Amino acid sequence: MKKAYVFPGQGSQFPGMAKDLYESNATAKEMLEKANEILKFRITDIMFEGTSEELKATRVTQPAVFLHSTVLAKCYEGFQPDMVAGHSLGEFSALAAAGAMDFEDALKLVSIRAMAMQKACEIKPSTMAAIIALPTEKVEQICKECTAGVVVPANYNCDGQIVISGEIDAIKDVCDKMLAAGAKRALVLKVGGAFHSPLMEPARAELAKAIEATTFKTPVCPVYQNVTALPSTDPDTIKKNLLAQLTSPVKWTQTVKNMLADGAGYFMEIGPGNVLQGLIKKIAGDQATIEGLTTL
Repeated sequence: MKKAYVFPGQGSQFPGMAKDLYESNATAKEMLEKANEILKFRITDIMFEGTSEELKATRVTQPAVFLHSTVLAKCYEGFQPDMVAGHSLGEFSALAAAGAMDFEDALKLVSIRAMAMQKACEIKPSTMAAIIALPTEKVEQICKECTAGVVVPANYNCDGQIVISGEIDAIKDVCDKMLAAGAKRALVLKVGGAFHSPLMEPARAELAKAIEATTFKTPVCPVYQNVTALPSTDPDTIKKNLLAQLTSPVKWTQTVKNMLADGAGYFMEIGPGNVLQGLIKKIAGDQATIEGLTTL
């Protein structure tokens, strides 16, 4: 039975995150203090003592989730992966945990990514919506036929749960059509922009410069990447897929199914929250054991 470790994305943050790690583990404290130096502000103060609202700040959210996950993976003696994957931002955590990037380089990329995404959101008003209980093909068709603006599938989270991303008018138009087509819900999300869509092109272009300048190494195990849902170990392939990630959909359903097909019988979500555990249970059913690790 192969072990698969998965890493959560933005939205998993919570007040007090990683505080117990910092206080109980010397390696964790060292890594988190190093992060304060790299980011040039004390992100740990916000992670440990900040409110939910303060944790939502662009410069905080993505680095905070990344730090909780990667520090925990580094300090967890049982971390011996046969394969890894991460959801959106979580892919950076997966790559760092598997040794494809140095911790410091990965954190710098995550910080640049967060700020670049914020700038892209300010260029054109946009949002995302969760479509519940409508066949994937129908969701894709309605998005493709929309004439009100840009709208695309962004996150294939599990069968019956797809998140779409696009311009505000297009999202409203498409949500009405999804409900008319039989969707149980079409819920506009409280996010700042159209992540994983063509509207993130300005952010992708900015992040690309930083990714191109970063050294990637062969990871200790295959990394299943969002863009392809396939395992990668080649540094050049990993870099190419990461470059495309911001403007491409997160193929999470396909990723988990491919991990199962390749022998994964045990999944552990490492980091804040339990969103991925829920999604994997829906995808894998009784094919795998699923657990979570938020602290040591």
